[in-house]
Amino acid sequence: MYYLKTKAAFDSAHFLSGYVGKCANLHGHHWVMEVEIAGDELQAEGEKRGMLVDFGDLKSAVRELANGYDHALIYEEHTLQGATVEALLAEGFHLISVPFRPTAENFARHFCETLCAGGIPVQRVTVYETPENCAVYEVKA
Repeated sequence: MYYLKTKAAFDSAHFLSGYVGKCANLHGHHWVMEVEIAGDELQAEGEKRGMLVDFGDLKSAVRELANGYDHALIYEEHTLQGATVEALLAEGFHLISVPFRPTAENFARHFCETLCAGGIPVQRVTVYETPENCAVYEVKA
């Protein structure tokens, strides 16, 4: 089995609606997404011969995904009042509504599924919300 890994990072804010504790308040993180792909066979022909995938293609896909979340307020849909969303948008803020609670665990799964849907053979995604704390989502074999 061959494995490749790459990382990308982004800074964003979020909050956990309904949570009892500090994370219920709006706060930010320097998120780091580590993506690992796996495969049994290397490409046998062409310019990518001897590669699982081209590192450039892998890095580009992961960085593009991370860049989409950079410097945004990420919130679970229906957890902010409509007037709040409208006011923030009117001020020019970058908002991202997601259909899940924006936890490291849910981001790991979401990023994995997004990259897989784009044709990247993802095996595992690790999302760090601090240098010491991460969540891992792994594709079942």
